[in-house]
Amino acid sequence: MRRILFTVLATAVMLSANAANPAEGVLKVKGMLKNFGDSLLVYVAEPGQRPNVQNTIVLKNGAFDFEIKLPKVAEVTLATPEAARGKSQQYVAFVGVPGETIELNAETDNKYTYGGTKFYKEFAEMKNALENSQAELQAYIKSLNERMEKGEKQEDLMKEYQEKAPALQAKASVAYKDFIKAHPDYEANAIIVTSLETLEEMEEAANMMSPAVREGRMKDFYMASINQQKAEKEIREKAAKMQAAGVVAPDFTLNNINGKPFKMSSLKGKYVVLDFWGSWCGWCIKGFPKMKEYYQKYKGKFEILGVDCNDTPEKWKAAVKKHELPWLNVYNPRESKVLSDYAIQGFPTKIIVGPDGKIIKTIVGEDPAFYTLLDELFGKGK
Repeated sequence: MRRILFTVLATAVMLSANAANPAEGVLKVKGMLKNFGDSLLVYVAEPGQRPNVQNTIVLKNGAFDFEIKLPKVAEVTLATPEAARGKSQQYVAFVGVPGETIELNAETDNKYTYGGTKFYKEFAEMKNALENSQAELQAYIKSLNERMEKGEKQEDLMKEYQEKAPALQAKASVAYKDFIKAHPDYEANAIIVTSLETLEEMEEAANMMSPAVREGRMKDFYMASINQQKAEKEIREKAAKMQAAGVVAPDFTLNNINGKPFKMSSLKGKYVVLDFWGSWCGWCIKGFPKMKEYYQKYKGKFEILGVDCNDTPEKWKAAVKKHELPWLNVYNPRESKVLSDYAIQGFPTKIIVGPDGKIIKTIVGEDPAFYTLLDELFGKGK
């Protein structure tokens, strides 16, 4: 859920199909994209693969009409050169289906209409329904962004989001499934399956599709998403066991800022916060001021051991110096097994270890609950 916090949700535009007939391995794309300049980069990415530039298209007063070779279904992104360099948001993504024709038009930025062959007409109907069902949630997230820009505390807004968003998500999920019930023969329903939050919801929605759709050319696509969810669920369950309260924290030895080996178990007898972070992690960096505040507030009552991940030694040392981190810091090289030993799934992850060397709690993300726990452990009179 954190990964979508304070971003305006956009409906995922994804679809899958088999291309058994090589003659059908072409997607026709035509339409009008105003305000996109005079050229487009065409990116194609098969499921699970990184996108590659397949072609550059010249626009004639915003109009285009071209074909993409697609031996099988793939995600397609049309982007301006500026968007490809991260300097604008002028791009549109959809999934190309071999043998189909998509008509794509936009009068203004981010306001697209879809048409073409029967599939894309049904897709347009489905997309509009999903956007309508998400309207309340999107409006709420937009309001959080505006409130944060006006100065409200990020941690307060995050707490509010975590309390209110699940109900809005559930409301949208009901609307998604209602659409499938009303249109069980729409192949675009596979997109809805992959848009749901949980494995259980995805499987339920898949079973609502007609047998012809469920077992047809959509199957490989939606099952790939379901299988990915199953794999992620297994990883989360494994992490929960390895990071659970009462588990002995695995020992490790990593080099400190001076290049000397530092053994984690040398801190046994103290409360220790293992902070898994990286200089590339925006949320990690944003959390440092509050961490330094609490490190000073309860000085001597606990130690922080910062474990830098996925950095070069140079970037790590520069970040420690730049942010003036006053606690212990060690560097975790990529060949190290520390991340797998602790089943780290996201950054930052803070693991609080007791004096007996056992885990007290694991907190993923920049979560106010971390500071609440420190207050409970080291507050007045303790």
